[in-house]
Amino acid sequence: MSEGLITIKSSHETEIIINKSRFIASIQPVESEEEAKAFIQQKKKEHHDATHNCSSYIIGPTMLIQKANDDGEPSGTAGVPMLEVLKKQQLHNVVVVVTRYFGGTKLGAGGLIRAYGSAVSQVINEIGRIILLDAIPFEVTIDYDQTGRFEHEIQQTEFSLVNTEYTDKVKYTVHVIASDEEKFIAFLNEINQGKYILNKQDMIALPFPYNKKEER
Repeated sequence: MSEGLITIKSSHETEIIINKSRFIASIQPVESEEEAKAFIQQKKKEHHDATHNCSSYIIGPTMLIQKANDDGEPSGTAGVPMLEVLKKQQLHNVVVVVTRYFGGTKLGAGGLIRAYGSAVSQVINEIGRIILLDAIPFEVTIDYDQTGRFEHEIQQTEFSLVNTEYTDKVKYTVHVIASDEEKFIAFLNEINQGKYILNKQDMIALPFPYNKKEER
């Protein structure tokens, strides 16, 4: 699979309980540091009665902006472990807040590090990661007598048939990963023997599930 930006598809929230303390992990995709800060403030307002609202975020295609905040927990026991999980999962453009409601039992530094890291790992595992890849929308126009084979054969490939229009001919919209452009053209030439009209659209970024294990 081509190199691309790994992120999450939508916001998600989960909760774990450790020694009677509630840890609520909330994660959201963001495009800027301003969006990340706004999300953190939103969660602090929502959980204004919580003991802590610790946060971390990573912004940019090269992870240039990385921030972590312990929000009153002992230094290095919350925000940084949360950030390390985001980095280990290779996530870009995400913000996560872990809200803690103290349950009466102290966890110690090691316990806190494990608890905050586990909360972030769980919320990521539940929402799942996606990878944004450069893709090219192609419009392929063919005669009706070619549609049967074309539709059957393209279902056996990784190319995504996303739309079909019927007029005097049939026009298909197909999304092709940019690195597979030549492969797609070869496919068309084999299936349709050059009997097609091809219209290449502007490149877009498309999300695909990303299941590769994070590096250890």
